Formats: sequence, C-alpha cells, structure tokens
Amino acid sequence: MRTSAPSEFSTTAMLTSVMAIFLLVGCTTSSGGSVSTQPNKSSSARPGDVDVTTVVSGLDAPWSIAFDGDTALISERDSGRILEIMPGGEQREIGTIDAATPMGEGGLLGLAVHDSYLYVYFTAGDENRVDRHELTGAPGSLGLGEPDTVLDGIASARNHNGGRIAFGPDGMLYVTVGDAGDREAAQDRDSLSGKILRLTPDGAVPEDNPFDGSPVYSYGHRNPQGLAWSDDGTMYASEFGQDTWDELNRIEAGRNYGWPVVEGMADDDRFVDPVQQWAPSDASPSGITIADGSIWIANLRGERLREVPLDDISASTEYLVGEQGRLRDVVVAPDGSLWVLTNNTDGRGAPGPDDDRVLRLDPAAAE
Repeated sequence: MRTSAPSEFSTTAMLTSVMAIFLLVGCTTSSGGSVSTQPNKSSSARPGDVDVTTVVSGLDAPWSIAFDGDTALISERDSGRILEIMPGGEQREIGTIDAATPMGEGGLLGLAVHDSYLYVYFTAGDENRVDRHELTGAPGSLGLGEPDTVLDGIASARNHNGGRIAFGPDGMLYVTVGDAGDREAAQDRDSLSGKILRLTPDGAVPEDNPFDGSPVYSYGHRNPQGLAWSDDGTMYASEFGQDTWDELNRIEAGRNYGWPVVEGMADDDRFVDPVQQWAPSDASPSGITIADGSIWIANLRGERLREVPLDDISASTEYLVGEQGRLRDVVVAPDGSLWVLTNNTDGRGAPGPDDDRVLRLDPAAAE
C-alpha cells in the first residue's frame, strides 16, 4: 500500500482489486479512516492534443522549476544542484545545497524566487527545512549567497515530505508539508506535518494567520505537492492520496481537509471535500500552475498533464498521456507558455536517452 512503500509506486493488481471490493461494500481503511464511495467527479475527462518541444534535456532527477525574471532555475533532488537554463537550453550550475540529504522522496525539492532571493525546500537528515539564498550576479553568471534559514524542524521521512513552496498574491510564503508517515500528525495543529503553512518572507508568522502564533494555514493533508492561485486570489493545491483518491483541493484558511480520517469526497461536514479526485494510477499529482483560465496539473504515475478549467471545475482534459513518462512540475514561463518537467530518472520511471527534460507547450493552442 502507499503507506508502506514510497507513495508514487504503482500498487499491485491484486491489491487494487481488493480495494475495489472494499469500496463497493463501503468498508473502512485498516486505520479506521473512511474512504469515499461517491462517483469520481472528474468523469467528464477527455483526451486533448498539444504540440510539444524540448527546452532542455539531460537533467538528473529534477524536481522544481522557478523563474528569476526571464531566467529558469531547476532543482535536482539527489545531486542537490541548482541549475540555470541558458537561452539555448544549455545548463549551468549556480550552486549546490550541500546540506540536502537525498533519501527516498527527500532531497532538494521546491524552489521559489522572491525579491532577489532563492528559497529552497530540502531534506537535511532528520528534518526538512526552508532556507533562502541571495541570488548574486547576472543572468548567465548567477550565484548563490550564504544560506539563511527561514523555517526548520519539519519532520522528514523517506516519503511524504511535501516540498512545494510558492509566494501567494499576498506576498506570503506558502509551504506544503507531507505527513512524513505519521498519519495522525496531519490532524494535530501543533505539528507542522500534513499541513500547508503560511509565513512572511523572513519566516515570521503573519498576524492574520487563522491560528494565533501558528504558521499552519490548512491541515488534514497527506502529501500535498502543488500550489497555485487564480486571478481572484483563490488558492488550489494538489495532493497524493493513499490507494483510493488523489485530490485537487480549493484551500481556505483554517480548514480541515480530512486526512487520515477521510480520503477523497466524503460528504462529511467536518472536512472540506476536494473539487476533483482521481484514482492514483491515473494521477499522483505533483506541481500545478494556472494559465489561460485553467489549472494545469503534472502527474507522475498517471504520466499525463491534466487541464481543469476554472469555469467548469468538475471537467478536465488530459494531454501527453503515456507519451513523456512521469511529469513532476509545470510552471508558466515569462512568455506565457507552459514548461513541464519530466521525472523519469528518479528511480521510478523508465528513462529515455535524453531524460530528464523540460517540455514547452502553448496552453492557448491546446485542443
């Protein structure tokens, strides 16, 4: 099951069949948490076509893309390297996060750029933490200043580390944190695990956070790995489920998203239901972004890019299904195109000779 093995592996056919029987009779999980038997509200999914070009190839277990102006920066999970992508697609190392410890799903994970600082989320032994480095130099010769710790003491594990960081339209830093294998911690508001956190850029707790003195913004999450905001400021997050449902959630301050008590759409007034849910074999959603009126979701096990229109949140269109392998991140580039990061060299995919790669597509031309 996804709790006893890294959460992005495929379950066996036998276990999937057993779980399907459990769902039909409305059984509960072995931990006592309930699973939804409601219809999957993304049943209106349809295939779509899109033209794709390769921006850069030969990456090693890449995890996150962030832009500093027109310059793309990419993190590599296991090497700890941060790469600058040159205009012709060449790679240039701007620095290495020496404290990053590769372990299972852990290592160097999310990146975010804010006010000439590069923020990095990484596993450092028995903790995850967020540091920031001043970006020095100019495009083509960027470097990293000394680290300044923004947040530490986040529980780490071989899986469920979360790891996505992003600045919201309010200028605050948001951090997704997995349950690190401690399921019950997701419901404990005194724990950082299984949460989405909100901090000022220097790591302080904003006065208007939903819980006094706490960085916790929302809780009851299993392993969220995507963050994005629509033009009206609505926040969305993608989340790995266990064996039943992966989720797309609309995030509201102070709300409880149910894990491990429920998974997927449970119709339980104590918790917020996802706006869409998918079988893990079709999803394992990681990075997300919003462009051209839609949420775009990079999927690992599902090996597809999913588009969810904001004006019809129960619908979706699927692109690149099985064509490019595992997809880890998707971001909007300065020219309005989408950059999609493949993730076939992380030990779970089937890498081709040019993997891993950054793919480019035009969201407005997707059909």
